[in-house]
This record gives sequence, C-alpha cells and structure tokens, in this order.
Amino acid sequence: MFGYYLDLAWRSLKRSPGLTALMVLSIGVGVMLAMSSWTLVHLMARNPLPQKSAQIYFPTLDMWGPAALQKQTGGNNPPQLLDYGTAEALLRDHRARLQSAVYWINPTTVVPNTAGVHPFHASGFAVTSEFFPMLDVPFQYGSGWSGADDAARAQVVVIGSALNDKVFGGRDSVGKTIGIEGRDYRVVGVLKPWDPEPVYFDAPAFGGFMLQAPGVFMPFNTAIAAQFQGSGMTQCAQAPAQPGFTGLLHSSCAWISYVVQLDGVKAARDYKEYLEGLARQRFSWPPNVRLDDLMAWLDYLQVVPSQFKLLRLVGGGLLIVCLVDTIGLMLARCMRRAGEIGVRRALGAPRRAIYAQFLIEGGVIGVAGGILGVFLTWLAMLWLRAKFPGNWGALTRLDAGLLALTLGIAIVATLLAALYPIWRAAHVQPAWQLKTN
Repeated sequence: MFGYYLDLAWRSLKRSPGLTALMVLSIGVGVMLAMSSWTLVHLMARNPLPQKSAQIYFPTLDMWGPAALQKQTGGNNPPQLLDYGTAEALLRDHRARLQSAVYWINPTTVVPNTAGVHPFHASGFAVTSEFFPMLDVPFQYGSGWSGADDAARAQVVVIGSALNDKVFGGRDSVGKTIGIEGRDYRVVGVLKPWDPEPVYFDAPAFGGFMLQAPGVFMPFNTAIAAQFQGSGMTQCAQAPAQPGFTGLLHSSCAWISYVVQLDGVKAARDYKEYLEGLARQRFSWPPNVRLDDLMAWLDYLQVVPSQFKLLRLVGGGLLIVCLVDTIGLMLARCMRRAGEIGVRRALGAPRRAIYAQFLIEGGVIGVAGGILGVFLTWLAMLWLRAKFPGNWGALTRLDAGLLALTLGIAIVATLLAALYPIWRAAHVQPAWQLKTN
C-alpha cells in the first residue's frame, strides 16, 4: 500500500507544481536558516579535546589581593591569567603529571633561509616541552623538544604545517634553520594540520578564536630570554616598577596561561590543595584559587557568549515561521482538493486512507525540502568561508551528525505541520461536497 500511496502523492504533487515548489522552498529556507545558525553554535561550543578534556585543567590564583581584585575585575574570582613569578613557581614545583605555561607571541617576523621566500608574519606560542604530549598535538615530522631544552633555553622551534608548506615546500624540515625576529632557530618538529577552535590552551589571551592556525611554537624559557612580548591580554593591579619586558617579569601583571594534566578526581583535589598552599606561601591574604577542567574553563570564560547561544532559538524560530507558512499552503491545497476527497469518501475510502495519502505527501515534501535545505546550507557555508577565510573556515563546515538530525527534524516537522490540513481533509463531508460540485 505504501507504494500505491507514494504513487498517488507523486501524481498529486505534479498536478500543482507551483504550490508544491512553494512548500518545498519554504521548508528548504527554514532548514537552511535553522541549520546554519545551529551549525555555527555547535562548532563553536564543541569539545575541542574530547578524548581527554576531563583530564586537562587550568589553575588560577589571586596575585593581587581582595581589594585590588575587586577594583580590577568587580568580583572575587582570581585573574584568568598568571603573573610570571607564579607561573615559574608552578613550573618549578611540577605537581601535575604534565604541565605547561603558555603565552601568545604575535606577530613574529619569520625570515626564511630559503631563496625566493620573503619575510612574513606568523602567529606563535611560547610553551614548555610537555605541552605537546599533554594536548595530543599531532606531528608530521620530528617531535617536540625535551625538558633539557627547556632548561637550556635551546634555540629550537616546532612549526605548523602551513608554515612548513610556505617555507620548505611541505618537505621534512627537521634539522633545518629558520629565522625568527633576528635569531636562527633549529626546527625539531613539524605539526600535521592542527588548528583547534577554540584555541583553548590560551583562550583568555584573545577570546579563543584565531584568524590563522598557529605557526610557531618555541620553548617558554627561550621566548622569555629573547624578550618576546606577549600579544594577548595583560592585566595589572598596579603598574610595573621597572619599564619594559624586565619590569613585566618582576610585576604582578597577569599575562600567562597555565595548563596541567591531572588524572582523576583525587589528583585534581590534591593539586587544588597545593595551589592553596602555594598561595599562602606567596601572598599575605587568604588563598583564592580556581581549578577548572577544560569544558568548565571555556564555559567560565564564555568563549561562546550566552547571547551567541541564542542563535539556537533564533534558528528554531525561523524554522517554525517557515513551517507555519507551509501549513497555510498545505491547507489551501487540501481545500482545493475537497471535491476529490469527497468522491473518494463516497466510494468507500475510510478516513485512515485519507490520512495515509496526505501523510505520505507531507513526507515527500519534507524530504524534498530537507534536501533543498541541506544544499542551501552548504551554499551558505561556502559564502561564510569566502567572507571569513583562514582558521575561521573550520567553523563553516557541515557536521554530519547535525546534518542528519536537521534533515530528520525537517521531515518530522513537515509531517506535524501537515496534521491540521490532513485532519480538515479527512473530515470533508462527502454528501455536501458532491452536492456542491
């Protein structure tokens, strides 16, 4: 019977192509608007390290004292970043399984030792050797540097795949040198394409999203010795006593992110107790510390603002508006076919047959509208990718799971939208319609 009703639906839809096209277009536009907004929010709010996000933590301490903290932030939460002295203390004590201090160095002037390639700017981060295994950073060639390189302030770097393509033509460049800000550094590793969004390991520095993938990673101590200025957010409760980079190092200004790996609830509890003990040693006020896992940290920072999350509701609202429009079109179509329905009822067709026929017609419209919506969404993503090139392109790709969910929603929503017109059609009075005709 399904094949029979499907054939009836196809014949019926072909008899009024204009109205059918309007219904399909209405569903398609609604799906496109809803899916585009849902996709952007979904990709921005997704877990950037799902395999171990519960093990990655971000410690913060109050280095300023309650009065200064209230004045600077208007609240009691500690600064989102650390000063250099506190970061050095955490590195020295090494109470986590893996750990890294991180700060953003951008732009760095790269001077390739390759003929025909001109100097250019690249974004980078100063990190420690444990950064790469802690965050499962993938390597194409070589590896990260060692802890001994950290201590020796070695002139080494790890470079991103895009920078390696630009400078070395994508070849294995391990052992080659590259000039950065007037100094030569030896390449020890080349990453596979890796552009986490958001850039969770230093999210407070710039909000979490970058226009281009990180190009350079160098040892934290090497960057400090070379006086690479941090390019991210810097918060100071009071101005440094000395000018320049040296003054920043000896101040309580917050400008360094800190990431640790803690395996289990007990390890996290012990580390927080350690932070409180360290705060008692370093500061004269009561300890004020935070220790958030990765997803709690991103939520605390509001990397995806709550206002942006309203796009989910906006997308759903637009889909509902299009469905209401589709209900009107379906109702008009059903009323135009009242005579046909009356004849079928008079010839003995039960109401369930009318329901089945029109439900299948609604399903066909829903499938067609959903497919059109997916195509329009793909076009919208292409347009966004052209308008916002670079690393933001990662936020304009279609998610397969969300695509399937949205297509299912389109079909179910169309069937629900068809219920009232179908009910009206099934309750047509045969005698009245035959008499009228």
